Amino acid sequence: MLFDENKLWSDYPVVAFDTETSGAYPLEAEIVEFGAVKWFKGQIVDRFQTLLKPAVPMVQENINIHGITNEMVADAPKMSTQILPICDFIDGSILIAHHAPFDLGFLALEIEKAGLQFPKNVHLCSSLLSRALLATTNHKLQTLVKELNLVGGDAHRAYDDAYACFQVFQKCAEKLGDDATLARLKKVQSKKINWTDYSVFLNSDLKIKALLNAIQNQKTIKIVYDGGKTKNELRPVTPKGIVRNPDGDYLNAICEIDHQRKRFYLSKIKDFEIV
Repeated sequence: MLFDENKLWSDYPVVAFDTETSGAYPLEAEIVEFGAVKWFKGQIVDRFQTLLKPAVPMVQENINIHGITNEMVADAPKMSTQILPICDFIDGSILIAHHAPFDLGFLALEIEKAGLQFPKNVHLCSSLLSRALLATTNHKLQTLVKELNLVGGDAHRAYDDAYACFQVFQKCAEKLGDDATLARLKKVQSKKINWTDYSVFLNSDLKIKALLNAIQNQKTIKIVYDGGKTKNELRPVTPKGIVRNPDGDYLNAICEIDHQRKRFYLSKIKDFEIV
């Protein structure tokens, strides 16, 4: 589908989605629940919800966030069997998530792993839009649900959060009135969001490819980082995940000097070597 950005958002199908994951970072963690709601021509026309069995059992710290246990996903399908139906469900839609870079980062990785083409979408983030258009205490999804009197359901469950996300988006679009075109929404959002911004396996950057190889093979590397106490000196780290982010891509890794998890922006990694 080709999108005309001068048209109103309501001229197109809208899919709001949410993921619950086994951890905070793609590659190290996986999606354990996917939920989505599809709206078109003034009404909800479809929904998609599934638990997903991860390759590695979840730890209690992650279970405490969303309440999804290893027992609940023991007989759930694997993502490899669900990624194509998910892509079919979201294709040709305005695709929205709350803190979209997080969810898109996980989902883009699964699409790449399956060898599929990215669906055709316009990408919007209900968190970014709410920050620009709505006056609330903060812009966490549950705060928005409470203060805007939305239907919340179970917090941190994928379908309920997806539906809450869609309602937040509707409130934002109402603020723009007759000027709620795709172009206007993207301008208000200000940050560009596209599938290719979250590509890891298909990314041509040699630094990303080398770091990806180290993560997959569980290799410790030494980096020269332009920051911190060991600025411009070799620092041993164990990479855990690569996060593509509109504010700067970064490596999540355990620093082997103080054994703390840290964020290392790729633009500041001046050199590295695999141990």
